Amino acid sequence: MTRMRRNRICLAAIATLLAGAGPAMAQDRWDWSGGRPGEREYRLTGPGVRVLYPELRAGNRGRAFVLRNFDRDHNGFITVREAEAANRAFAAIAGARRDRFDWDARDRGFRPGPGAGGWDRQAMRDYHFRQTKLGATLTLQEDVLFRTDSAELFPRAIEKLRPLVGYLRGNPGVRVAIIGFTDSRGTDAHNQDLSERRAESVRAALEDMGVTRARFRVEGHGEREPVASNDTPQGMRLNRRVEVTLLGQRADTF
Repeated sequence: MTRMRRNRICLAAIATLLAGAGPAMAQDRWDWSGGRPGEREYRLTGPGVRVLYPELRAGNRGRAFVLRNFDRDHNGFITVREAEAANRAFAAIAGARRDRFDWDARDRGFRPGPGAGGWDRQAMRDYHFRQTKLGATLTLQEDVLFRTDSAELFPRAIEKLRPLVGYLRGNPGVRVAIIGFTDSRGTDAHNQDLSERRAESVRAALEDMGVTRARFRVEGHGEREPVASNDTPQGMRLNRRVEVTLLGQRADTF
């Protein structure tokens, strides 16, 4: 038997195996874990909602799949492009059996933490932690958390923080640094005060959701330590942020 023929037979065997594989066997990169029975209701808005397959817009599991994987701004507003991307991904897995899709068989995103309860590993990964000298650090931009020049959290900011709360409640030994930053507009005193109040607002929200106050170190650095130039609107936007660091933790563990 020639090498080419052996290769063709091998490929055909693999294709046959994959064709017979159930949903739980096939590997993909999507988070299917949200919207389980008894969990919070996921809601979608925007022009993309009407474009979504019925299985993605009508059921809580489908809406969670869209929000967790394709809502790039994390605001619940789905564009047509985001909806089309969600449809393509879902169709590639479900095929013609979309109405009989087995969500539970796909649900591998949730992993129990070492403490009481559990935490969502995929949602923590979605924060895109980076390694700093203090630990694993995530950045939350102003437009996700606050109105301009305000320290009052948007309602959607609470949802953004929920996976972090789940992790912290499941890992009670982890301490947290919360540091607020601003752009260079305004006086030094105003920017320092605003950065402190914003960091404190994030801490208060985490405490309200069940994380002990004593675990936090809260600071405001004002306009110090910019990550981009304050000479452009985009640069100023990047500088208006709150950084949350899991002290002593590795970013590559998520």
